[in-house]
Amino acid sequence: MTQAIRYGICTDQSLPYRTLVDRWQYYEELGFDSIWDCDHFIRPSDPTNDYFEGWTLLTAMAAVTSRVRVGCLVASNTFRHPALLAQQAITIDHVSDGRLEFGIGAGWFVEEHERFGIPFGEPGELVARFHEAVEVVDSLLRGEATTYEGRHYQLQGARLRPQPVQRPRPPLTMGAHRPRMLRICARFADRWNSYGTLDEMAERNRILDEACLEIGRDPGEIIRSFYGWIPNLTTLDMPDPWTGPEAFAEVVGRYAEVGVNEFIFDQPRADQLDNAADIAAEVLQSP
Repeated sequence: MTQAIRYGICTDQSLPYRTLVDRWQYYEELGFDSIWDCDHFIRPSDPTNDYFEGWTLLTAMAAVTSRVRVGCLVASNTFRHPALLAQQAITIDHVSDGRLEFGIGAGWFVEEHERFGIPFGEPGELVARFHEAVEVVDSLLRGEATTYEGRHYQLQGARLRPQPVQRPRPPLTMGAHRPRMLRICARFADRWNSYGTLDEMAERNRILDEACLEIGRDPGEIIRSFYGWIPNLTTLDMPDPWTGPEAFAEVVGRYAEVGVNEFIFDQPRADQLDNAADIAAEVLQSP
């Protein structure tokens, strides 16, 4: 089935809390479909800067918004046991009255793991641990009594209450870039999120389609989501989308041609907030 294009914003957790409240409420008022934060101990682009914890902050932002979908792009599986993450997600789903988008990834930022003494592991182990975690989370969020005997996680008759507001569970967003991760997405994800060049996104889309067909799933059930932050976009010969509606539409149009149907951009600078209003009026509200 054809998916309508969605638009989201990922906000900077280095801003003061009250500023973040104002920004989230402003973006909700403009009509963006979703707002996200991130899951790190330190800011990857500037480890010396302030940085609020993502899931605690997400709870607060869920409480001060009322319509927009909210999520963490994405939880690092290396930071928490998946049962704890599932319980956090259920809590936020209730705080938000059923607006949570549940985001999870394998983990990638090595420096924060080294600084805080968090085991990271080789890529193969990361993916294997992630696969187990997704199976655990999926079962717990569906309210099932979960017994699981994996290499990394073991549960015996575990059940979480209350159940989420959203049934059968909150939508699952998975960050993935390589074939093995994309095959896990094909089985469990409601949204696949990635970043990269046009060719990279097109190839990943193709792999995800094939993985869905192999297990008998309709590929159109999965939202194809692109995360764009401005320094990365400019290195890809893309304009800064927040310079105005024309630039925003150019980035969206070029990635839409390779199958992307959701765009999550890092939020505009303070001097671009009026541009965001113009973009919302001309692009987001267009049929």
